[in-house]
This record gives sequence, C-alpha cells and structure tokens, in this order.
Amino acid sequence: MALTIEDMKHVAKLARLDLPEVELEEMARHLNALMTHFEHLQALPTEGVEPTAHSIPVFNVFREDETQPCLPRERALSIAPEARDGLFIVPRIIED
Repeated sequence: MALTIEDMKHVAKLARLDLPEVELEEMARHLNALMTHFEHLQALPTEGVEPTAHSIPVFNVFREDETQPCLPRERALSIAPEARDGLFIVPRIIED
C-alpha cells in the first residue's frame, strides 16, 4: 500500500507540520521505500522462531548497595555558586 500525497498531507496536519509540496513528495518516497522493506520482512518465514527483545543475550549486572560516607555539608556548600544559612541558593524558576 503506497502512501499518496493526500496521505502525507493528512499525516503532516496531524503532526502540526506545514510542509511544502516538494517535501511532502520526498517524504512520501522515503516512507513508501520503508513500507516496501517492511513488506519484505513480513514475507519472511518466522514459524518456530522465538520472539526476542534483543538480538544478543543481555544480562543485568547488579552490584551490592554499599553505604559510603557522603560529602560533608560544609564542603558541599563551599563549592556551591551561592549558599546562605546552610542552604543552596538557586535561581527562581516560577514566576509570580
């Protein structure tokens, strides 16, 4: 099923994109080529092949949680751009 320029205009409208006709035609060519590749993949015999999430075996490597001494408050505040009364001072990001 090939995508038409009308299909591309609809998709562009859904994505809130204002694309010129030339770009719509180019995108249609690219997407139609991609759809052709998917059609070839769908034609492959996959009976008996187990579904996988990765092409190679993936194992989680966990480490033990170990407590470590933290940075002393005085040291952390001494390297902060601005600190007052034992607190970090940061720029205000919420407007009144």
